[in-house]
Amino acid sequence: MENKKTKQETLTICLLLVYLVVLTWIILFKMQFSLKELGYFRSINIIPFHESVIVNGRIEFSEIYDNILIFVPFGIYIDMIKRKWSFVKKAALIAGVSLIYEVLQFIFAIGASDITDIIGNTFGGIVGITIYGVFLKLFKTEFKANKIINTIALIGTILVILLLAFLVLANN
Repeated sequence: MENKKTKQETLTICLLLVYLVVLTWIILFKMQFSLKELGYFRSINIIPFHESVIVNGRIEFSEIYDNILIFVPFGIYIDMIKRKWSFVKKAALIAGVSLIYEVLQFIFAIGASDITDIIGNTFGGIVGITIYGVFLKLFKTEFKANKIINTIALIGTILVILLLAFLVLANN
């Protein structure tokens, strides 16, 4: 049983690393394969739900929803890997990682640094922590919950990689 648990933990860490690579590509590189295509854009917004919500004079929530959704897996992975950490410590790590991405966007002038993104990303991570808690209650044991989540995540990761490969080939 211990060997199976170790394999599940290793798979979780590998999936987290792949997720972080894809997350970095999405947030910092805007899904581009060439640094030339990124352009230079630097702005900062420290007023929550201000500039990012209003587009062409209308309220636009899709960016906030995207930020929430993209960090849900991070919350799940962190909760799977760091079960003994307090909720506050996990949420702080999620917020910290989001802050690092926002600071890097500002430093390299590759996007808008926005407090709303940090709030949305952190909320998404908290949703992920909650989802993992639901899985633990449904499947009674950490091992079963992790096995099911890892299976779903592995299939999802393979599908995302195949989709990205298709998009790269289709655009060349």
